[in-house]
Amino acid sequence: MSSITSETGALTSSSFVRRLLRPPIGEIPFWIIQVSLLTIVGVHYLADVRPNFIGSTFPTGVPVAVLVIPIGYSALRYGLVGSGATMSWAIILWLPDLLLPHDQGHVSDDLLNLSIVLLVAIIFGRLIERERIDQSRILAVEAGYRRLFESNRAPILVLDKDDIISDANPAAYALFGATIVGMSGEVILGGDVDFNEPQGHVLTLGDGHDYRLDSVAMPRGPSDQRRQLNLEDVTEERSEERRSRQFARQIIEVEEAQRRQLARELHDEPLQLFLHLARRIETLSLVPGVPSEVVSALGETRRQSLDAASRLRTLARDLRPPVLDQLGLVAALSSLVAHLDVDIELSAQLEVRGRSRRLEPDVELGAFRIVQESCNNAVRHARATHLDVIVSFSEELLELTIVDNGQGFDVRESAPTGPAPSLGIVGMRERARLLGGTLSVHSTIGVGTVVQAALRVTMPADAP
Repeated sequence: MSSITSETGALTSSSFVRRLLRPPIGEIPFWIIQVSLLTIVGVHYLADVRPNFIGSTFPTGVPVAVLVIPIGYSALRYGLVGSGATMSWAIILWLPDLLLPHDQGHVSDDLLNLSIVLLVAIIFGRLIERERIDQSRILAVEAGYRRLFESNRAPILVLDKDDIISDANPAAYALFGATIVGMSGEVILGGDVDFNEPQGHVLTLGDGHDYRLDSVAMPRGPSDQRRQLNLEDVTEERSEERRSRQFARQIIEVEEAQRRQLARELHDEPLQLFLHLARRIETLSLVPGVPSEVVSALGETRRQSLDAASRLRTLARDLRPPVLDQLGLVAALSSLVAHLDVDIELSAQLEVRGRSRRLEPDVELGAFRIVQESCNNAVRHARATHLDVIVSFSEELLELTIVDNGQGFDVRESAPTGPAPSLGIVGMRERARLLGGTLSVHSTIGVGTVVQAALRVTMPADAP
């Protein structure tokens, strides 16, 4: 960066030297300045050589100070190049006056005044030159911005502090019409847009395309608080996102349908067969004359049959808990937590906050699956001994928090883009996204894991 700055400074210095050696001799105002300078020098020379001819009209030294006028004007018009050229010309013209005898030339006074005038010319010229360079840079930046503004294919609107459109690029004119300047942004974009924080807001306009809004502040002063509103066409992106969501939704629907069918088949056939087998074995063990060792073996076989039936019942319940459809989310979660506490010997607790109520079936099913997957992860992978499930009901959101004291894991490695993405976490996130919510996972190795989900109580418009 310093090398670039030094190179820029060197280029500026060389450019200035070239300009200094080429004063604007082709411009008439420059020669008017030089004529006025020559007049002042001539009057001063006559005042020194023939004081009786001039009289007391010009006090001693005044004409030297008057040189500030042409030199200052030259600096204003041409910068340091103009003031430097004019001052150099003034010194050359003043040399004959400095060669006069001391009783006529006032050499010491003239040299002092010339030094002051020279100092003023340099300082004033440098200031003006710097202002001119800064102004040219500002104009160049504004010109570049204007070219980008005009050539940008995305519609761009410039709004003042009252959200009135003060400028627009050709793409915006093509989208909204030629009379948008002077109209209110609310009228053009709709009243549901928050112009103070429009970032990320997506709206569908009259051409049927989706546009994402982005705002950039463009203040020019305390009283000019303008904003540039960029409209990025995200129609294809949104269409792809809708297709992706629809595909994910169909996969989940197919998965839930298969779970429901498999749960029904397990309950109707294998489970009933095991129960029937247990009853037959019990009947055989009660037949008179059966040896005791056979009765003992039949009893063990009956216990194994009942255990298999219990496992099938648990599997069917996990695939599709009937209590979820019959009694709702809280009852299903209570059954799940009780199963963890009794059958798996995991200390589990359910806490319900807010007013419990029935929600839409898809919301209840998605919330149950998120809690179920979190509990399964805590049991199978985290080796947790304690688990807390917190369900919070509010007017707009259903919030779920699952906390375990397991061994934890590196969330970055299990992220969708990590080296070992967790399909369970990916599935939970997708379920939450389809329900218009969010899901976050926080884990510390050796401490435990916290899964938090916030689901919209009302289903999104594009949900089934």
